[in-house]
Amino acid sequence: MGVPAFFRWLSRKYPSIVVNCVEEKAKECNGVKVPIDTSKPNPNEVEFDNLYLDMNGIIHPCTHPEDKPAPKNEDEMMVAIFEYIDRIFNIDRRDCPDAKSDPSSPAPRAKMNQQRSRRFRASKEGMEAAEEKQKIRQEILAKGGFLPPEEVKERFDSNCITPGTEFMDNLAKCLRYYIADRLNSDPGWKNLTVILSDASAPGEGEHKIMDYIRRQRAQPNHDPNTHHCLCGADADLIMLGLATHEPNFTIIREEFKPNKPKPCALCNQMGHEVKDCQGLPREKQGKHDQFADTLPVSEQEFIFIRLCVLREYLERELTMASLPFTFDFERSVDDWVFMCFFVGNDFLPHLPSLEIREGAIDRLVNIYKNVVHKTGGYLTESGFVNLQRVQMIMLAVGEVEDSIFKKRKDDDDNFKRRQKEKRKRLKRDQPSFIPGGQFSPQALGNRSSPQAICNPRQAAFEMRMHDRQNSTTSASPNTSLTPDGSPALGGGVKRKFEDSDSEPEPEDNIRLWETGWKQRYYKNKFDVDASDEKFRRKVVQSYVEGLCWVLRYYYQGCASWNWYYPFHYAPFASDFEGIADMPSDFEKGSKPFKPLEQLMGVFPAASGNFLPPTWRKLMTDPESSIIDFYPEDFAIDLNGKKYAWQGVALLPFVDERRLRAALEEVYPDLTPEESRRNSLGGDVLFVGKHHPLCDFIVEQYKAKSTEAVDIPPELCHGIQGKLTLNDNAVLPDQVVESPVPMLRDLTQNSAVSITFKDPQFAEDFVFKATVLPGAKKPAPVLKPGDWEKTNNDGRPWRPQLGFNRDRKPVHLDQSAFRTLGHTMPRDRGMPGMYPNTVLLGAYSSPYARPLMGSQQQIPKLLSNLRPQESWRGPTPLFQQTPQRTAGAAPLLAWNRMLQSPNQFQPAQYQGLGPMGYPHRPEDRMDRGRQVGKQGPPPHPPPGTPCSPF
Repeated sequence: MGVPAFFRWLSRKYPSIVVNCVEEKAKECNGVKVPIDTSKPNPNEVEFDNLYLDMNGIIHPCTHPEDKPAPKNEDEMMVAIFEYIDRIFNIDRRDCPDAKSDPSSPAPRAKMNQQRSRRFRASKEGMEAAEEKQKIRQEILAKGGFLPPEEVKERFDSNCITPGTEFMDNLAKCLRYYIADRLNSDPGWKNLTVILSDASAPGEGEHKIMDYIRRQRAQPNHDPNTHHCLCGADADLIMLGLATHEPNFTIIREEFKPNKPKPCALCNQMGHEVKDCQGLPREKQGKHDQFADTLPVSEQEFIFIRLCVLREYLERELTMASLPFTFDFERSVDDWVFMCFFVGNDFLPHLPSLEIREGAIDRLVNIYKNVVHKTGGYLTESGFVNLQRVQMIMLAVGEVEDSIFKKRKDDDDNFKRRQKEKRKRLKRDQPSFIPGGQFSPQALGNRSSPQAICNPRQAAFEMRMHDRQNSTTSASPNTSLTPDGSPALGGGVKRKFEDSDSEPEPEDNIRLWETGWKQRYYKNKFDVDASDEKFRRKVVQSYVEGLCWVLRYYYQGCASWNWYYPFHYAPFASDFEGIADMPSDFEKGSKPFKPLEQLMGVFPAASGNFLPPTWRKLMTDPESSIIDFYPEDFAIDLNGKKYAWQGVALLPFVDERRLRAALEEVYPDLTPEESRRNSLGGDVLFVGKHHPLCDFIVEQYKAKSTEAVDIPPELCHGIQGKLTLNDNAVLPDQVVESPVPMLRDLTQNSAVSITFKDPQFAEDFVFKATVLPGAKKPAPVLKPGDWEKTNNDGRPWRPQLGFNRDRKPVHLDQSAFRTLGHTMPRDRGMPGMYPNTVLLGAYSSPYARPLMGSQQQIPKLLSNLRPQESWRGPTPLFQQTPQRTAGAAPLLAWNRMLQSPNQFQPAQYQGLGPMGYPHRPEDRMDRGRQVGKQGPPPHPPPGTPCSPF
């Protein structure tokens, strides 16, 4: 959703919704990577039922990553996508009867406007960056600077990640191959039902997922306690998850880490950007110089967002007493989702007075709680808006608009003043002169031995001259000097702009903090007078239609494929007067754009190489009837913001009728392959040979029936829908050719695929936005407000970390204390490192310590400690794969190391600790204890917590 700061605001206000993912890393044995056994229990102590992949959040970081070198070609991109999906499945593994993958497909017209803006801007910024890079390169070389040879490499155009391109068509083929391969080879996929909805199936990826969930919830066989897990990085997934009213809904996404270091694109050195590059040769950086400017190799980590915990937070915040109607938490959640639309989304610009960074959602919630007593009910119901009640909320916001604008100006001025004072303070505290070369300051311990001083007299002379020059010029920064160095009697010299403490500010002609802001806003943004009530009402009506369309899209599906907001800017909240009688119905029977038609609607001319030649000509030919849709340059209105990416791209809106009329003339030029890519497709269902539905599907192919048949829900984990034969199906005992040359063909395939269609409903059917009967509310996570009053035994509140509310604290055994001893100083003058530790033989298990009270169990190790790749010690015992016996309890992440197999002999232990240090005599292991070939586990780094609390 178009609210860049939404997740940051949400995670700071409701911190307990975020849980760090525990990921089991793959191991290597003799240079061979051992795959992870995904059939074992989930190390995150949770079992998901359905896993959904919004492929947009996977394709982009795999094709043009920011924290590592980009793939060299398309084949490497596909392999990177496969590995990414493997990581997600490893984290969310087991008991996932349904895995659904949804790349983005032809989107509604309202979304296409945003896609058009993004792609035009990406093309423009890419060309400008390339030109600036080449210009700076020439300037540096002209001055005698040193730069490495320019690498000749074709620039990857991310605009190809759009439905209808050859790239997306190849991705669909690769995903079919990947699914078939995993169903044949991975034991964790044995009983999975995989549904692939590729780019040919119309709809956005996340909304196709929501439509599937809505339709399955409406079936009588649906389990109301299904645990859903959705992978994606968009903020609107949080809104969509809340809109399902499913009690168990979790989102997994990459953990965002800002300010990651990036090398300069010209000299490949760290510490500066292209604009600051001086073309200096890289200096030797110590003993291991080859690693000086390499990016740190580290995989992106993942986090869970628990929507059940967010529901707990919202229940506390939205609960209201003394209402004139019955309080319904589910309805209040829907109202909260609706109010978030006003701060921005993919389909509408945010209201000028509502900024997420200024606490706009909190302001809306407070106004909502104050006004809802007068409204007589809730704002929404199952995706339909009560405009009369919304009008009361908006007019209440309009009453404080003027004070919001003035406070925004005051806050901005205060921020600039603090920044200016900070720059002055840093400049004042900075030393006037730092010697370089042999006299440059060195960090303690950097120099292993003293270095001889060369020509100290010359170095001392240069220091004196530099100090004399500084003392002369620092007398007055604005005073001109005579040739002999004395201050001139004339006027001062104007200070250069670069030396100014202030930064250039974009011109703001609106000045919302001054009287007359509404008049200036409509004149500058819409080129109309604010007194033009008819035009203002037209803008407000379009925005109200947009609010109704977006809410319907979130709760019922796409109400119209053709509707879009026809303006670049939003009206003011105070203009929402008389909206109660505005119509909010949409035309029925509208159809989505075909893939190539969408490309013509969202691509700039610079990306025309992804289109057929005659279609591409319509973008560049001056005689084209739609040439005005593809401007070579366009303005970006900062709209009160500081950076270009925050501004509004002033592009002309595409006229659908003119576009279709122009395309009718070039449709006959399409080849059969291009016509296939331009057609709308459907979903494909895959199962393996061990799946109960496999034999049923094979029988359908043997019967060669052309009619759709219903899925027996008892054979497919309760999933319902219709199946039809697929012309390009994956069938048992048939070779599945690999579309990636570096991967092998599947010569012994046992998987099968078939076309799948969701259950269908009447066009006027309404999906109820409520919790289903039989759904169990998850155990509470947050501390009860009356904990101190109701807790009679005086126990302190134990916060829950992760998904397991019964996780026990970590207790260190003697081996752990001994491991910690390697990092502790050994001259403390006390008898032994830990004299109060219990001997190994005192208890039945050599790895266990006694627990206090009734907790007579094997202690559990901290599950959220991630293995550090920087440790170079021997492989720990707990990374060895344990052997499970029949009837044994499943080994969870924290007690797998407690049951290592008897595969090591004491005679093989050489008495060396981690990092090759010898053990002290008192640290030697007992004769009867099993030890590893490479010694005990490596010690954790200092500061590693020993308790999850």
